[in-house]
Amino acid sequence: MSKLISADEAAALIPDHAVVTVSSSSGLGCPDAVLAAIGRRFEAEAHPRGLTTLHPIAAGDMWGIKGIDHIARPGLLARVLAGSYPSGPSSAEPPAIWRMIGADQVEAYNIPSGILFDMHREAAAKRPGVLTKVGLDTFVDPRRHGCAMNATAAAKPVVKVKDFEGEEWLYFPAITPQVAIIRATTADERGNLTYEHEGAFLGPLDQALAAHNNGGIVIAQVKRLAKAGTLKPQQVYVPGILVDHIVVAPEQMQTTQTVYEPAISGEIFRPLDSFETPAFDIGKVIARRVALELTAGSAVNIGFGISANVPRILIEEGRHGDVTWVIEQGAVGGVPLTDFQFGCASNAEAIVPSPYQFTYFQAGGFDASLLSFLEIDRFGSVNVSRLTARPHVTAGAGGFVDITARAKKIVFSGYFNAGAKLAIENGAVRIDKEGKVRKLVPEVEHVSFSGARGVAQGQDITYVTERCVMKLTPAGVMVTELAPGIDLERDVLAQAGFPLLVADDLKRTPDRLYCDTPIGLALDGRGA
Repeated sequence: MSKLISADEAAALIPDHAVVTVSSSSGLGCPDAVLAAIGRRFEAEAHPRGLTTLHPIAAGDMWGIKGIDHIARPGLLARVLAGSYPSGPSSAEPPAIWRMIGADQVEAYNIPSGILFDMHREAAAKRPGVLTKVGLDTFVDPRRHGCAMNATAAAKPVVKVKDFEGEEWLYFPAITPQVAIIRATTADERGNLTYEHEGAFLGPLDQALAAHNNGGIVIAQVKRLAKAGTLKPQQVYVPGILVDHIVVAPEQMQTTQTVYEPAISGEIFRPLDSFETPAFDIGKVIARRVALELTAGSAVNIGFGISANVPRILIEEGRHGDVTWVIEQGAVGGVPLTDFQFGCASNAEAIVPSPYQFTYFQAGGFDASLLSFLEIDRFGSVNVSRLTARPHVTAGAGGFVDITARAKKIVFSGYFNAGAKLAIENGAVRIDKEGKVRKLVPEVEHVSFSGARGVAQGQDITYVTERCVMKLTPAGVMVTELAPGIDLERDVLAQAGFPLLVADDLKRTPDRLYCDTPIGLALDGRGA
């Protein structure tokens, strides 16, 4: 019997009140054709109703791949557990899912991506759930927000604090999906799936196992169909015994605003000189200062924001390959991409399945992480996941909590104040207009990283801004380095929302960072 069906036929298989798991990361790997068909069916029939959807990373974006927005309709969607959500500029209209969250029309939870993958594995093996220390003393902890994104979700907790063997843990009960919607490049007639054009393995095997082992169905959206027996067995990532239905969608994009780029899927390597290096500005100076924290031979995680440009700094300095980049979607090595292709890498040495990459992160198996911040508070805690005034500008935490839980060294980077007008003149920073929104606040709105746990665990925490470098110490946040052109009292201490400590041996950020020429990067990890 043929497994091939249309997207509309696939949508007709989704029962009311089903738990549906979707494998994607924004536009990367998104089974958009099937999600669109579910939305069309609801519009025509008012079914399926009351769905719960699981998105370990995210589904869709604001730049052409709608993902979850196809099904973000009152009546259709009742509950969402996601690592992150579509985000975009503050000037844009919020995605439909954010409007539903804000209006309390859906129970919405932001669960760390690695934990969501863990929950799938527990469901697949019919185990009760996940015990983890990831998320303690952050918004994940039920003593704070318990992952809830609105009042409707807060009334129905998804996580508990448990004592086990004399230690405090967070417990997430497993959630069993009835339907898994996954994506691949090729399916053969028997449902075996290969991933030739994909930039990541975003949990499809784990999700398929969770649905299949509990009597559910697995729908695979693919780009093309092959004759049975023609796929090489070592390239089959999801075997056909787990796949019930195949939907062919030849138009599926590789990732956001990218139809197909073979370097993303490791089929070719791009020349290093094909990667654009950042223009000389304040952001590049911050990225250069972050790069001074690196040590040759390290495995380094990288996140969105200013830090995403650090790999380009290394290329410009002739140091590409001196550190190995590792990103949550699974790429190891190569050059992590920026902007719309964030989450992908070109020229990767390996592409690890994302759930296993998170296992690596959760245990602190890597050397350092370069991440951004929205807010920093007096405890050294960081918020990247929520701003009530501009909710859809933030995507949620994604893998941030998994990554920072036990990271040995974290370098957070960003601008000291939001909205300041800045320039570089004669090798120094010039503040033409002070920003109106302070990012150093007495207490962050959402604790994405706990400074208290960072101190307790002995994590090496650095904050790099255009004005100064700060370190987290047991006594508080300390200014350790000042940029040329910046006045300590006027531009730093008076602009912080809490008292900052100042190092007795306050250093000056190296002058070479402020010139539009290579800086002679040494990668000795000694900062200034």
